[in-house]
Amino acid sequence: MLSFLILLQATGPDAAIKGFLPIVLMVAIFYFLVFMPMRKQQKKQKDMVATLQNGQTVLTSGGIIGTIIAVNDDTLILRIKPDNLKIQVARSAVTSVVSPDDQAVKK
Repeated sequence: MLSFLILLQATGPDAAIKGFLPIVLMVAIFYFLVFMPMRKQQKKQKDMVATLQNGQTVLTSGGIIGTIIAVNDDTLILRIKPDNLKIQVARSAVTSVVSPDDQAVKK
């Protein structure tokens, strides 16, 4: 703050604004390139987790692929093939919904 006042007194208000303009532009570019896409991704993930339904096939953060058979407040019951093993996972552990097309390609 002190350096700003010294710069302002020594060179005038126009030079002080011109000196800080590149810094302000760098911060704005950083915001648009990093923070906005991150916030969009977080919102998309939150919406996806909120709309999970029975019968959907999902991928968990641990790499487990299973079909949802029960939805509770903050947990899901997944059926894992080929043994029809049932596990309970947190909703937040789901990273994506696997489409039927993706499953056909993997087999």
